[in-house]
Amino acid sequence: MKVTLARHGGQAAAILLQLPPKVLDTDALPKNAAAELAQLVAAAAPAAEKDRPGRARDAMSYTITVEDGGRSTVLAQSDTTMSPAFAALLGWLEKHFAQQ
Repeated sequence: MKVTLARHGGQAAAILLQLPPKVLDTDALPKNAAAELAQLVAAAAPAAEKDRPGRARDAMSYTITVEDGGRSTVLAQSDTTMSPAFAALLGWLEKHFAQQ
């Protein structure tokens, strides 16, 4: 499974435009970390598909793209509309990328 995280908007929008998305391949992870990530993705996918009202002018938005077995799933939410499951996935990814 390959997971890509892109950030958009917010007060740092001009800076973020120049940064490439972060990419994680679960083949490079220990088995327990890969399994944890797969569980977080499975939990976040249904919540991300729901229409969540409300937008803030300078809110950050996040796009997490999951490629698995030839199938691609795009999860997109913002700071103001983020489900708890999406927040957990985002937090896990941000923690992992900070350790690199």
